[in-house]
Amino acid sequence: MKLTETERERITDGVLKIQSVRDSLDYVGPSKIPKRQEIEECLQSVDHNFRKALGYARSDSAESPCEKRKDETEAKANSSGSVVEPD
Repeated sequence: MKLTETERERITDGVLKIQSVRDSLDYVGPSKIPKRQEIEECLQSVDHNFRKALGYARSDSAESPCEKRKDETEAKANSSGSVVEPD
């Protein structure tokens, strides 16, 4: 079933909010958030399913969202000179 324009906007808004939360986690030490791995897996799953609903999810053979996000975070840190704690 095709999404309405309003539904697409709401899902897109959700994708952006999830990206923001995932990015924020990169700047908090892994040991400071209980069950962080579970949280990250949940966020990744929601992100994937929202993108799938919008029609632009990656295939399983493509680079995983986590790998892409990690590469982007490292590139940001390298260009800004800031230190990003690894997960």
